[in-house]
Amino acid sequence: MYAYDTYDHAMVNARVAEFRDQVDRRMKGELTEEEFRPLRLMNGLYLQLHAYMLRVAIPYGTLSAGQMRKLAHVARKYDKGYGHFTTRQNIQYNWPKLSETPDILQELSDVEMHAIQTSGNCIRNVTTDQFAGAAADEVADPRPYAELIRQWSTFHPEFSFLPRKFKIAITGAAEDRAAVKWHDIGLVLKQNEAGEVGFEVLAGGGMGRTPVIAKSMREFLPISDMLSYLEAMLRVYNEQGRRDNKYKARIKILVDAMGIDEYRRQVDAEWEKIRHVPIDVPEEEVARIKAFFAPPPLPVLADAATEVDELENANFVFKAWLANNTGAHKVPGHAHVTISLKPHGGIPGDATDEQMDLVADLADAYSQSEIRVSHEQNLILPHVAKSDLPALWSKLDEAGLGTPNAGLLTDIIACPGLDYCSLANTRSIPIAQTITERFDDIKRLMDIGPLKIKISGCINSCGHHHAGHIGILGVDRRGEENYQLLLGGSGAEDASKAAILGPGFNEAGIVDAVEKVVAVYLGEREDDETFLSAYRRLGPDVFKEAVYGTD
Repeated sequence: MYAYDTYDHAMVNARVAEFRDQVDRRMKGELTEEEFRPLRLMNGLYLQLHAYMLRVAIPYGTLSAGQMRKLAHVARKYDKGYGHFTTRQNIQYNWPKLSETPDILQELSDVEMHAIQTSGNCIRNVTTDQFAGAAADEVADPRPYAELIRQWSTFHPEFSFLPRKFKIAITGAAEDRAAVKWHDIGLVLKQNEAGEVGFEVLAGGGMGRTPVIAKSMREFLPISDMLSYLEAMLRVYNEQGRRDNKYKARIKILVDAMGIDEYRRQVDAEWEKIRHVPIDVPEEEVARIKAFFAPPPLPVLADAATEVDELENANFVFKAWLANNTGAHKVPGHAHVTISLKPHGGIPGDATDEQMDLVADLADAYSQSEIRVSHEQNLILPHVAKSDLPALWSKLDEAGLGTPNAGLLTDIIACPGLDYCSLANTRSIPIAQTITERFDDIKRLMDIGPLKIKISGCINSCGHHHAGHIGILGVDRRGEENYQLLLGGSGAEDASKAAILGPGFNEAGIVDAVEKVVAVYLGEREDDETFLSAYRRLGPDVFKEAVYGTD
């Protein structure tokens, strides 16, 4: 993973010192809350319903074991003993004291972490495939390019005050595990006919009150042109994006209003002006950054079939965990492992300080001291020898982290909702907890198969409900919490927008409705058909009849 140089250290430490002075002035009453607001947001500090919330960046979702221990320490010393991993591969602390936030940022700086550009109308944390550098199916590791974008975008003088927040995602495989089509800009690493590696460039995706799937800008962009082309895309948006209405300020609105062809034309015209000036970095700098992401020296291993098979045959939960929570590694004899943060009745994405410390220890013991955060709010050990899987699972299971539900119905994405967020209309966490309790049978979950439920407590879509196979959106109905049911969304390479099935439900009703939808699928599916495939074949009416029809 990337290591800070002297400039990185100086930049982050200077920001911490600056923020310490700003907090001190706020505490003394020299700054009003309104004056303090833009200053704290530039440092990832939000004011939520009950307390401040600090959002810490985890660039492209990659952590060292030492950094994870520091996150556990922050949770223990400055919060209530837990942290919340988010859909942007960040971590949030929900209860820090304002006076202690500079100390938190300084402690994070000591392990090369920060909260810069985790808020505000700027380029946010660049996200990518949680299995990057390990997955057997990737064209190339996308993280070096995410790091280049991080360095280019941090404190970029033109793009610090964009019309609205801006999100970029990169995937290095044909199977899109980074939801690139739901981003302001999506980059897909691919090879052309000559065997050269470059990017397909997508623009104008996003969720919120106007969900839009990104459109293709260029089928193939050479890697050497990446930053200058992104600069041109951002310049056109920065100049022409709306600033009079924050609900119409995202690039998706601009691209829709212009049309993708006109936006492409204007970007190409801007690109011609700037592509020959030194924006893109020289090859030697690209090579230097790539060296930080060199694959670990993993030996090719024969499968340890005997020990794994014995436990698999003896323990159905371990068998399910192998099937759902482990995946093919590019080095034979190894696997990447998903640690589910979605236990029975748990809060999606939450991890205690003790659990974070344990994951750090397990990363040291089994995964080259490396950890990933997924946009699905789970943790990943990317480089595990298959022979170590039984011992690893036993330790995870003992700590409540061995839930074998990755990719299944109870692997729910949910925003914090009205339990924390001042923007929310409804609670999301209790809905997720009730659904996991209702479907808490691993054999039943395995029979249902891949099914993604995503829950948002308001139209801002932090729970990605538009991309859920089953999406749930909380809305206010005359002072009552009401939940809309959506079906048919996808955040993968076959991206699609979920559609509202019909009238909303109360808290109990939405869980019943989910169960009815699943029952229709189980009764109507063909062979090994997944839920999403079945829905696309059947259409909404058969589900609507089951959910709303009279008995």
